[in-house]
Amino acid sequence: MEGLHHWIQEQFEQKWVEPNSGLGGAFQYLLNHWQPLPLFLRHVGAPLDNSICERALKMAILHRKNSLGYKTQNGAHLGDLFMGLIHTARLCGANPLHYLNTLQHHAQEVLKHPTRWLPWNYKDALAPSDTS
Repeated sequence: MEGLHHWIQEQFEQKWVEPNSGLGGAFQYLLNHWQPLPLFLRHVGAPLDNSICERALKMAILHRKNSLGYKTQNGAHLGDLFMGLIHTARLCGANPLHYLNTLQHHAQEVLKHPTRWLPWNYKDALAPSDTS
């Protein structure tokens, strides 16, 4: 990181980068925020990006856009419910279609013990012959 810092400063000193250009603006922004930038190096395995958060937000924004087509309040509520289930199943590594089909197939057991049928543990509730 120190090498990067010195290299950016050298770009300005040698006048290889115009300060008013897009690249110069990006370099200046980086230099202005240099103090907190290398703090992530204190934590081993810290992610260099926030792609997980951005993907989650993208799902919410896409659903918001798609929900403009709901004709009734009840339809919107039901769409929100299913979108939440689908997204939660994806985050848990479960196949959303398989999960929703399983819930429908075992509806009576789901009503009796709903906590056993959450996306992250529903496979444990299935009999060994039903997991295929």
